[in-house]
Amino acid sequence: QVQFMESGGGLVQPGDSLTLSCVVSGTIFSSSAMAWYRQVPGEQRESVAQISSAGTKSYATSVEGRFTISRDDAQNTVYLQMNDLKPEDTGTYYCTDGGPYWGQGTQVIVSS
Repeated sequence: QVQFMESGGGLVQPGDSLTLSCVVSGTIFSSSAMAWYRQVPGEQRESVAQISSAGTKSYATSVEGRFTISRDDAQNTVYLQMNDLKPEDTGTYYCTDGGPYWGQGTQVIVSS
């Protein structure tokens, strides 16, 4: 079973930066496309950023230019660098390989 361990969230002010990490186990990570999702209570999870096994990246319009997804296949880890954070970035962030399993997520709160 694939397992995801997200970390790096916290309470920050608008304009601050955070880097989220997700360590993945139980799968051939280097062959897996990975993605970060965000969920706000009462709403569905939404895709924030994706990275293919070859390193091709794509982003939601709302985070384009502010967030950067990256991966370290040697460490089985995917990252999400978040700059110029806004209150609307608040939510619980999850990483996924597109399969049925999810981790616990890491909470990000952007508030002044």
